[in-house]
Amino acid sequence: MSYQTPIPTEIRLHQKSRKMDIAFEDGLSCELTCEFLRVFSPSAEVRGHSADQAVLQFGKADVNIEKVDPVGTYAICLHFDDGHNTGIYSWDWLYHLCKNRDQLWSEYLSELEAAGKKRFPTENAVQ
Repeated sequence: MSYQTPIPTEIRLHQKSRKMDIAFEDGLSCELTCEFLRVFSPSAEVRGHSADQAVLQFGKADVNIEKVDPVGTYAICLHFDDGHNTGIYSWDWLYHLCKNRDQLWSEYLSELEAAGKKRFPTENAVQ
C-alpha cells in the first residue's frame, strides 16, 4: 500500500441492491456494484500474473457478495456467491477502482463486445 493512498473510512455492503459504498478519508466516495468488483478482482485468477494473462470475466451481472473479511489493516477479501474469494482488495486497489470507475467500466464493456460476450449468464449461452 502506498503511504499516500487514503484509507477507507466506511465500507458498506448492500446485498439487496448488490452494491458497495466506499468512502475514503480524503473525501472520495463511490458506489461499486458487486459485478464491477467481481470483474475487477485483483486475484491472479482474473488478472493473471501479467497483463497478457488476464482472463475476461463475463456473465457476472447477477453476482453478489456473501461476506467481507478484513485482511490486516490494509485490505478486504470479498466472498462472491459464484465461489470466487481469492482477491485481496487493498486500499490502493479500491481507491483505484473508485477513482477510475467510469473509464474502467467503459473499457470492460468494450472488451466484452469485442469478445462477443455478455454481462448476463443466459445471454452467453449458445442458441
